[in-house]
Amino acid sequence: MGLLRFLILALFSGSVHAGFVHPGLMHTQADFTRMAQKVSAKASPWIDTYNVLLSNSHSSLSYSPNPQAWAERGSGCADNSFYVMNDAAAAYQLALVWKITGNTSYADKAVSILNGWASTLKGIGCNASTSWDYWLMAGTQGYQFANAAEIMRNYSGFSASNLAAFQSLMRNVWYPICHAVLPFGLNVYANWDLGCIAQIMAIGVLTDNSTMFNEAVTYFKTGAGNGAAQKVAYYIHPGYYGQCQEAGRDQGHNTLDVSHLTVIAQQAWNQGVDLYGYSNNRILAISEHTSKGNLIDNSTNNFYTVPYVQYVYDSWPTEYWQYTFANGSQGLNRPTWGCIYHHYVNVKGLAAPFTGKQLALQTPENGGQGCCSGGYDQLGFESLTCALDPIPSGAAPSGLTAVFLNGKVLLSWWGSAYATSYVVQRGTASGGPYSTTLASGITDPRSYEDSGMSAGTYYYIVRANSTSGPASNQVSITTGNPLIAYYKFDETSGTSASDSSGNGYTATLSGSTSFVSGRINNGVKLDGSSGYVSLPTTLLNQLGDFTIATWVYVSSSSSWQRLFDFGFGTGRYMFFTTHSSNGSAEFVITYNSGGDSTQKLFISNTTQSSLPLNTWTHIAITHFGTQTWLFLNGQIVNVNNYQYLHPYQIPGSTDLPAQYWIGRSQYSGDAYLNGIVDDFRIYAGCLSASSVQSLASMSG
Repeated sequence: MGLLRFLILALFSGSVHAGFVHPGLMHTQADFTRMAQKVSAKASPWIDTYNVLLSNSHSSLSYSPNPQAWAERGSGCADNSFYVMNDAAAAYQLALVWKITGNTSYADKAVSILNGWASTLKGIGCNASTSWDYWLMAGTQGYQFANAAEIMRNYSGFSASNLAAFQSLMRNVWYPICHAVLPFGLNVYANWDLGCIAQIMAIGVLTDNSTMFNEAVTYFKTGAGNGAAQKVAYYIHPGYYGQCQEAGRDQGHNTLDVSHLTVIAQQAWNQGVDLYGYSNNRILAISEHTSKGNLIDNSTNNFYTVPYVQYVYDSWPTEYWQYTFANGSQGLNRPTWGCIYHHYVNVKGLAAPFTGKQLALQTPENGGQGCCSGGYDQLGFESLTCALDPIPSGAAPSGLTAVFLNGKVLLSWWGSAYATSYVVQRGTASGGPYSTTLASGITDPRSYEDSGMSAGTYYYIVRANSTSGPASNQVSITTGNPLIAYYKFDETSGTSASDSSGNGYTATLSGSTSFVSGRINNGVKLDGSSGYVSLPTTLLNQLGDFTIATWVYVSSSSSWQRLFDFGFGTGRYMFFTTHSSNGSAEFVITYNSGGDSTQKLFISNTTQSSLPLNTWTHIAITHFGTQTWLFLNGQIVNVNNYQYLHPYQIPGSTDLPAQYWIGRSQYSGDAYLNGIVDDFRIYAGCLSASSVQSLASMSG
């Protein structure tokens, strides 16, 4: 424990950022003014939840705090986390009552709790066990304590020296725990990351430290662990239902993910950073999926059925498999839906129907309470702190996207607050007219499948309520298995390869590359050391069904050398390797670093077979719905009948850099391709076997 104690107690410092808003964590001064006005007017739901707050024992002026010199949590530890949880809840609740009422007795009580911990706590950990549960406490109770202090920072009875002492406690005892977690993505489950993101962000604001604040924001956007945006919403189903990383574990933890995500987004929003809207409202997608799956459908008296794809997380040497939306703790009453609902609906004008139903069930909701961790995992009281008056009307439907999947055009969109249904319209010219009304009365999910059209380009919009209602953005898509990128590599010099599809997706040659004689006219030679080809970064955006076909001449074989690798780093990618670690050529697609072994397709399931050397080989991968076929020289050599992952979902986060490469891996230690590539094609659709055979029979 010596090194761990050093990490916990080591001093950290950072630059001061004068631009922070104070108070500016979960609540701003405008929020407190609104709360006070609504409570004074005895307006619901504010007054109802305020009365629940007053009845909570933690907001009592007789509350007795119990600061500890060393805080532990976990099996085998000297677990005293109950004191930490209770005192964090009490400090926050007392501070909240003071801001609403102006009664300084509550302020003084909150200050006494903060001062007690600032002068007493020296470290956090576990001396007698290998349990890591104290990381959870450091994250969740860390952001809660920081929120309480942020509320009190301008109270005259919380002196400058008091504030400085508490800031030092948070900076030097709490922050190092989570700072050590985030670079590595410590645990299998998202909440370990999320609590720490919330904590680091909160401490950054409390201590005016922009380095900490930016650390939290950057990790959420591009981090490697399961709390980062790309991982926490593992799969986005039609209608933007976001399957959370813990959805197959149990609903206690799944709903806690929503709670932590709300804290992260709300704290960032109050500092001018929009994580609520990040990566196409990824947090709302999770909230709607999670809230719906924990609600009773009154028409059946059973829980709503929500879509789910299998999930596996490979934490070597253990694989954690989850096949269904978990029913453990299903229907849990977690007081966590107010902030997220009111932001999306009454700030942004979006629809959040199932989040709203959850909120209605919880209101008026409590806060920190009970015997153990679950009751203290969130601050609560959100129908007091975050409730807003309804806006006059919602925004127009938005975020309309189209992909070609399972032989159909799949549309998904975000709804409009207070809209009752949606209409889908189609046209054949950009900007309309959208003369074909495909469907009306759509409610849930907010998605539609269009099929049966002849090959061509089509333009879609969605309207709220009626054929004359507010319209969404327009989205277009071309059907008929169009060739979206085609690299002949027939150039003779230079570092660019033209796109013969006509779409303008010019490729760039990097490292040691050259144009040489190929299978059909010229090809591009890659040296196996530094040479590769970069493709434009928007190629996958609408790619559901697809075909990738090319000729390759492998000069030498090394483990994991890539024919192509399209991805966003080592977490999300699809690739074809000529020679994997077991000697087989294989195609892989993954959203979480290759954890699901069912999403692979080998040249042979029975023998280890890499691509042959010093000869031209035609490779094609075709994908339709959930089926993928692998062709070698025009012949099907293997099929995967449940490859449920699709290219258009690989991005995951708008800040991850797209790396679409021919001849290079997302993993820096893997070998580069040593050989020649020619006639590289990407189709937005699944070609027939006869079409693939025709490609394989072409010659120059």
